[in-house]
Amino acid sequence: MTDIDTIVVGAGVSGLTAARLLANAGKRVVVLEARDRIGGRTWTLREGGRVTDLGASWIHGISGSAVARAAKAFGMRTREFTVGSFQVDGRPIAYFDPDGLPMTDDAVRAFAADVHTVDTVLGDVIADSAAGDSYRQVTDLAIAAQGWGTDRAQRVREFLEHRTEEQYGAWIEDLAAHGLDDDQVDGDEVVFPDGYGRLADNLAQGLDIRLEHPVTFVHWGDGVEVHARGEVLSAATAVVTVPVGVLKSGGLVFDPQLPEPVAGALSRLEMNAFEKVFLHFPSAFWSAGVYAVRQLGDEGRWWHSWYDLTSAHGEPTLLTFAAGPAARATRGWDDADIVESVMTQLRRLYGDEIPQPTHASITRWQDDPYALGSYAYMTLGATTADHDDLATPIGGVVHLAGEATWTDDPATVTAAMLSGHRAAERVLGRVLPIQKAWESSPG
Repeated sequence: MTDIDTIVVGAGVSGLTAARLLANAGKRVVVLEARDRIGGRTWTLREGGRVTDLGASWIHGISGSAVARAAKAFGMRTREFTVGSFQVDGRPIAYFDPDGLPMTDDAVRAFAADVHTVDTVLGDVIADSAAGDSYRQVTDLAIAAQGWGTDRAQRVREFLEHRTEEQYGAWIEDLAAHGLDDDQVDGDEVVFPDGYGRLADNLAQGLDIRLEHPVTFVHWGDGVEVHARGEVLSAATAVVTVPVGVLKSGGLVFDPQLPEPVAGALSRLEMNAFEKVFLHFPSAFWSAGVYAVRQLGDEGRWWHSWYDLTSAHGEPTLLTFAAGPAARATRGWDDADIVESVMTQLRRLYGDEIPQPTHASITRWQDDPYALGSYAYMTLGATTADHDDLATPIGGVVHLAGEATWTDDPATVTAAMLSGHRAAERVLGRVLPIQKAWESSPG
């Protein structure tokens, strides 16, 4: 006889949501977390008076968002910042042409119109694509259909490359044709001046969470046995919320092995390469009122977009991303070399006299043994159904959850929360309002 009903593996938003819902329903729940902190890939660094979200930053569309509702219930301050999902326009963006010169308003409007034109036809091209087609193939077909000249087509081609990298941290030729089907934003986007980590802090209240307990073995059959830090815990069910990178690494063994369709879905998903570079400056040298700075052309191969987070950080701050090829190429670089590479491009646009950053924060999610990347993407041959298939109940006792297991909006905190809710409902065998995760605490 066990005194644990459900073991939850991972104290990120998905695991905490599942655990809180189950505990609120009267179940005895234990959360095992490998790290010495909660939050998973929502990680707020607080040092030197700064609040920096090294993991998730945005809610990409607050309309109907469970995360937005939870944040409001928990009293988390938000700030509107609608440009985080790589929109081509809709907010003031300072564009620079391939020669490093500011683009005129007319040139920006023409460029944005070209991107919108391609996006208008892209859905039909993707719908007609073959199972193994890449996002490169379908976007090239959509561009070619316009009959544009080489330079005009190349500018849009570059934009679609960068959108792929910033949305999924993957090179456009490695992403499935349907890999950006979820690329839409409902309502404003917001960031958290006090840090996204407050969400996990609030969800964790009242839960039995055991830190520094990396799980290495899950036996499932008539109930589950979970091995962590030399201990063996038994329970009726388990909710496993570790990232795709960990599931594929071999560091967590399932016995028996993961069955179909879970194993097949997992084989077609991959962890990405996506790192953040925060630069704090003594003064702003970029135009006031812009949400982002972007450069077109070959010089923007790695560093093409900077986001002005000054309003959220309280000091002049730019955020850029090393995504896909850039993240892999710079993985072994030290922080100083990465900063200098970024600054070379900013000096190209704004001149050699701009100040050096006073502080920089650079993430290393690829090297985090409990993440092995930032989030998952669909490789060639994958379908959108693979996300949900990954969450197929295993033997009626093991439930996988996390951002990669949610089809409608994967790679987001929203997906993590909703997948945790689904897992809790499956454990309970009944419908459970998601707001129970933030309306009360486990007693």
